[in-house]
Amino acid sequence: MEAEIPQPSSRLTGRVLSSALVAALGALLFGFDTAVISGTTDWLKNQFALTNFTLGFTVSSALIGTIIGSIGVGRPADSLGRRGILYVIAIFFCVSALGCALAWNWWSFMFFRFLGGLAVGGASVVSPLYIAEISPARFRGRLVAITQFNIVLGILLAYLSNYIIGRLHLGDNECRWMFAVMALPSVAFFCLLFGAPQSPRWLLARGRVEEARTVLEQCGTDAGSVEDEIKQIQASLDLDHHSLEERLFTRKYRKPIQLAMAIAIFNQLSGINAIIYYTAYIFKMGGAGVESALLQSVIIGLTLLLFTFAPLALIDHFGRRKLMIAGSVGYILSLGATAYAFYAHIEGKLLLISLLVFIGSHSVGQGSVIWVFISEIFPNRVRARGQALGCFTHWVMAAAISWSFPVIAAQFGGHIIFAFYALCMVAQLAWVCLIMPETKGSSLEQIQKQFGIE
Repeated sequence: MEAEIPQPSSRLTGRVLSSALVAALGALLFGFDTAVISGTTDWLKNQFALTNFTLGFTVSSALIGTIIGSIGVGRPADSLGRRGILYVIAIFFCVSALGCALAWNWWSFMFFRFLGGLAVGGASVVSPLYIAEISPARFRGRLVAITQFNIVLGILLAYLSNYIIGRLHLGDNECRWMFAVMALPSVAFFCLLFGAPQSPRWLLARGRVEEARTVLEQCGTDAGSVEDEIKQIQASLDLDHHSLEERLFTRKYRKPIQLAMAIAIFNQLSGINAIIYYTAYIFKMGGAGVESALLQSVIIGLTLLLFTFAPLALIDHFGRRKLMIAGSVGYILSLGATAYAFYAHIEGKLLLISLLVFIGSHSVGQGSVIWVFISEIFPNRVRARGQALGCFTHWVMAAAISWSFPVIAAQFGGHIIFAFYALCMVAQLAWVCLIMPETKGSSLEQIQKQFGIE
């Protein structure tokens, strides 16, 4: 009689789903903090007497914090645990929201935006990292993609909040309220974390086997049994021959490093953060009034949310590469149309439609894939630092794009900068077709073997 072969977890447990949803609240705050400033650019210019150059610096000040937060959070996430760092991130978001609302001068505003940036950088690393480490392989893509969904939901809530507050005509305090409202979800995030478990892979790396066993029993496995799963994770860590403190930048990790940096660079060369940060500004460039620009920003945010639903179902079925190919083609067409709209001075509906197609393409492709892909490709023993590197690269590029956008657009026109983004997406399409591997359906330990990492 043949022995029964253990099968991987075939159902999504309530424990792993609820824990993923809680961790993804960090991404919601990430999205809200990223987009809320888009409705305040005119107020910032008037309140602090900013030029286009200093406005770009002010908007990107959060990104400076994000860069530092993303690269600096890896080791604390290894020492304090993924959940422990999420507590700190929640506190930073709350303090940043209240601080920006109460800022008494430009320097104080910059400090609190920088603090929020630290939180965004940390959330961009730890939220998908935590979800990837608690999720069985067959559900990992869609669960980590909840991170992107919540980023998008946060962006939409920021646009909607800005529009509603703008309609209230609160005078000089109007934009201060736009920043303040983020304190409420920050407090909710902090409280809900008490019900989430630690990552089982982090627990095993710390030798806390019994705690890891309990979490795996609740969340499900890839190996078919908890004991087999524990053995596979311990083998991937191989702490007899490797250290949790070993260097990331070595030859054996070259492939995941290159892949993480490439997808992060291409993500921002699409111009996505420039469009999110300067949505209202772009529509004003196209001749829209202030209230109309805010309303069209809400339409953009709603489209982003609606198109993010599809990848939640598709990413574990079609895989990462096919979604990236579809998104790349959509990027090229929509960015080309946007550039033409500005070149021919026929912005109006064409501008709105082309940006809506751009947002849909981003949601299906890069937006749904980047955080999943980066969270998968590094071995257990260096995953936090690898994830941090990918996010660091992403945010360095985001800072460069968001800082340069108003300057380039004002000096050379919208057609030049959007044509540049379109050309970069041609390069992304070539990279996806020729280099990017598929990671669908493989456990984190299997991906490590696929890359030839012992």
